[in-house]
Amino acid sequence: MGATLELKYFNSYWLKKISSVVDANPQPTSPYAQVPQAYANDNATDWYIEESRIRGGYNNTSTDIGVKAHIVEDNPNNQNRFNSLIYSGVFNSRTGVNQTNEFSVGEDITRSLDPAHGQIMKLYAEDTNLIIFQEDKVNRALIDKDAIYTAEGQALTASGQMVVGQIVPYAGKYGIAQDPFSFAVYGYRKYFTDRRRGCVLRLSTAGEIVEISSYGMHDFFRDELTGVNNDTGALEPVQKIVGGWDNHTKNYILSIQKTNGNYKTVSYDEGVQGWTSFFSFKPSFMFSLTSSFFSTNAGKLYIHYGSSLHGNFYGTTYLSDVTVVLNSNPSTVKVFKTVNYEGGEDWTVSSVVASSGDIALTPVSKYTLPTNLADLEAEMFSNKFKRKENKYFANIVNNSSPTKGEVIFGASMTGVKGFFTTFKFSLNNASLLEINGTKKRELFAVSSDTVESSY
Repeated sequence: MGATLELKYFNSYWLKKISSVVDANPQPTSPYAQVPQAYANDNATDWYIEESRIRGGYNNTSTDIGVKAHIVEDNPNNQNRFNSLIYSGVFNSRTGVNQTNEFSVGEDITRSLDPAHGQIMKLYAEDTNLIIFQEDKVNRALIDKDAIYTAEGQALTASGQMVVGQIVPYAGKYGIAQDPFSFAVYGYRKYFTDRRRGCVLRLSTAGEIVEISSYGMHDFFRDELTGVNNDTGALEPVQKIVGGWDNHTKNYILSIQKTNGNYKTVSYDEGVQGWTSFFSFKPSFMFSLTSSFFSTNAGKLYIHYGSSLHGNFYGTTYLSDVTVVLNSNPSTVKVFKTVNYEGGEDWTVSSVVASSGDIALTPVSKYTLPTNLADLEAEMFSNKFKRKENKYFANIVNNSSPTKGEVIFGASMTGVKGFFTTFKFSLNNASLLEINGTKKRELFAVSSDTVESSY
């Protein structure tokens, strides 16, 4: 809406904007507040030009400033109906019918949702249903048909002139907050986040909304989505949440990006119903095309899995690491004497920490094939993996100070004591490029030789 200035500029009108408008993007601290905003007294921003000729065609009929066909307000004000939908007339390219600019007030062309649930942030059409995501609610509406309810409360669908039918909410107090970019879809499953409730959600055709963040990652997403650092507890507001479907691995990829530059990118696998990995890349947008997975960063498009290099994202090679917790016989205090693994070579153990606080003296270096007697002698007295029958073994050297009552057998005591022990395996992908960067270094199984603690 605008106030018309009776001044023609060639085939156009000059229109002046109004002096106030309701804020369309309220602050997160007050999501439903209506904050008046005044336009600046600046000709560059307060004025715009509107075409005066019908369809903007050359020598077409020109309208004039005079009697108006409809009653208008003398002082019109914009109204932001953030909880409503409106649709225009039809468009038919074959017959040339274009009514997309017609919004007849004589027809029922608007649908409104409960404003208490916030703005409409995302629309997704699926078959003959329209899924409507508000900040605090998820709804669905029929397309090109409506529902008639019987006396028993059963819904019967009926065809008609209705474009958007009755709006029905899904069960549960969930929404998409102000993060429509977290939405991803594959088949009949839709994934999105609700940062206000600190959870990641999945919506299926059955109408059930499931908190997939509860599959072993409840506290992680509770802190990350609400802007809390998991390690330090410091407040780190979330700037952007980006979601996408990886058609190559059939995983939902989610990147939570903070205002201070920190980010966490994780993947969810429906096959195991769990969060399987952290990634080192920070995408601006993600999508899949056939069996390929793409993401954008700094205005550039990247294809994943299209290179033989591993751990390389956006031209930078990152370390790969796997953290494993060993806890056989949970109620028994044990001494973990060795660390063993099955898989490819070049893996190292960068840290060993037991539940008691015991730590390893030095990290376990990767296995190297001895080629002479000196190398063989050095391997025997170094803290590195040894290979036997294509499996890798190493001793754990303790570096903890003795507590009262403990007996230490010299400086070369092996093993760490505790109920459980955390091992962090690392792989330097950058250094492997010089050797054979295209070779996969897999990690199949990890184990440790333990004995029951006797003191």
